[in-house]
Order: sequence, then C-alpha cells, then structure tokens
Amino acid sequence: MSLDGYVTDKNNQLNFFTDLTPEQNTYSDNDQLTFMKTIDTILLGRKTYELFVDFWPGATTDQEVIADKLNETKKIVFSNTLTDAPWGQWPEAKIISGNSITAIKELKLQSGKDMVLWGSISLAQSLMKENLIDEYHIQLCPVVLGGGKSLFSQEINFSKLKLVEFRQYNTGVVFLNYQSILSVIP
Repeated sequence: MSLDGYVTDKNNQLNFFTDLTPEQNTYSDNDQLTFMKTIDTILLGRKTYELFVDFWPGATTDQEVIADKLNETKKIVFSNTLTDAPWGQWPEAKIISGNSITAIKELKLQSGKDMVLWGSISLAQSLMKENLIDEYHIQLCPVVLGGGKSLFSQEINFSKLKLVEFRQYNTGVVFLNYQSILSVIP
C-alpha cells in the first residue's frame, strides 16, 4: 500500500511495489516464507487469480523463495464467471460462486491453519464490512501515488484495530500487522 492508502496506482498497476529488485525484497520474501507455514488456504478473487496464474505456476524457488509453498497450497477462487481455475502442473484451484460472505463464514468454521486473502480488493472490502477479517498484513511502501484504488473505504470502522507487529525493511517498506478486535468468528 502507498503512504496515501492506495493498493494500485491510477492505471490499476502495482509497479510501485513490484519494481523492487529481488535484492531489495530479500527480507520481505523470507518473512513471506515463514508466513506461508501458518496458512493452508489462499483465497483469491477472479482478477487476482488471473494475475497470479500468469506467473506463479511456472515460478521456481530460484525466482521467488515462496514459489513452491505458494503453488502447493490449496487455492479458492471467488468468481461468478469462471468454471475452472487451472494452476499449471499444480492442483487446480477450487471455484466458489455466489455469496462470498456465506462461503467465508463456512470456511472459517473448518479446522486447519489460517487462510490468506491476497489482492482481491473488492472481495476484501466486502469481508471487511462483515468483520470477517481477523488480521491485516500491510506492506506500506514509501511512495505517494495521488490516486488509484484504495483498500479501506470510509464505510468501515477501523478504530477497532490493534497493531501487534511491525518491521522495517532496507527498502523503506514497513510491514504492519493489525488484528481486528471486531472480527466475527461464526
């Protein structure tokens, strides 16, 4: 996220974050690998799935340290238009269509590790409105975009977030981990 709260720029791009060199992102990648050990499901909206599937199934750990772990982790795609979600040589992602709120409530009742929702801003915003997000992991980038897509809308009460962890990287990126004290566990 940019300093002014945008998760994409005015052209719906992520270049402000993805243009960091692998050397600049080393510590962040190692933290992501540690994080990957805490989850067993990746949630994606259709648009994020389409972005991810163009890169991740063919990525190797030489390119991205989390590639194998990400690829082998179960994925669920929320879409009312897709009928299948192939993932290269890896297991296909499951598709859930219809009411994402109901589906997330059901998923939260299941045993297992945590789930992560990556990207998928529209889906994230709908889950925020229902207080279904337990934690926010935000990488705050030292850039002001002046416009783009915002993660947080004014309709959501964020006064009930507790900062539980932060880290600063040599790139100037700051990782922020907030827990919601309003999260609904069905």
